[in-house]
Amino acid sequence: MYAVQLYTLRDQSSLSDTLHRLAGLGYAAVEPFDILTDTAGLRSLLQETGLQVRSAHVPIIGERRQEVAEAARVLGLDTVIVPFLPPDDFADAGAARKSAEAVNEAAAWGAEHGLRVGYHNHNWELAQWDAFLDALDPAVFLEVDVYWAQVGGADVPELLRGLGERVRFLHVKDGPANTTDAMTAVGDGVLPIKDILAAAPHAQRIVELDRFDGDIWDAVSRSIAYLREVEA
Repeated sequence: MYAVQLYTLRDQSSLSDTLHRLAGLGYAAVEPFDILTDTAGLRSLLQETGLQVRSAHVPIIGERRQEVAEAARVLGLDTVIVPFLPPDDFADAGAARKSAEAVNEAAAWGAEHGLRVGYHNHNWELAQWDAFLDALDPAVFLEVDVYWAQVGGADVPELLRGLGERVRFLHVKDGPANTTDAMTAVGDGVLPIKDILAAAPHAQRIVELDRFDGDIWDAVSRSIAYLREVEA
C-alpha cells in the first residue's frame, strides 16, 4: 500500500480533485498535514474516494491538542505524528533531550486519548540523534524521512536497520540530497531507494515532495510506478 503526504499537493486548488486523482493513480492512502480545518469534509472525501488515512501530521505539542484528539476521533484515526521541532531544539545534546521530553509528554497525553504518537525527522536532528533517541520513550514510534536523514549525514539503510520495527512509516522522497535544490520523482535522484526500502520492509511507504520544479502530478505518478516496479 502506497500513500502520499498531502503537503506534496498543497498548492492544488481542490482537495476533492486531489484525492480523486490520487485514488485514480493507485494510491491507497494519504497522510494529511491538516486535519483541523474541515475535519468533516475530509472524512467525507476519504469515504467517497476510498482512500485510507493511517497517520497525520498534527500540532499535538501545544494548545490545539484537544482539537487534534477530536478530529482524530471523527476520522477514525489512532496514529498521529509530531511533524517538526525547530533546529534550535537540537542545538546540542541537552536541547535534544528536552525535545525528547516534550515529545514524550505529548505521547503520554495522546495515550490517554487513544492516540499513538510518532516523530518525523528533518536533517537537523541527525547531529544529536543518539541523544534524542536515548531520551525518547520507546512507545514513541518513528516516521523516518529518508531524504532529510541523508541530508543530515546518515547512511539511511544502516540507520533504518538499526532502528528496526520502531520505524512504522517512511517518507520516501528523492533528489539531489541538499537543502536548496528541488526534489525529483522517487527513483530519479541520488538516494539508494532500493536499499532503503529493503532496510524497512515493514514500514508504510509515503511519497512526499517538499518542493518540485515541474508538473507535480507527473512526479507523483512516476513515483508510485517506480515503487511498484522495484517492490514487485
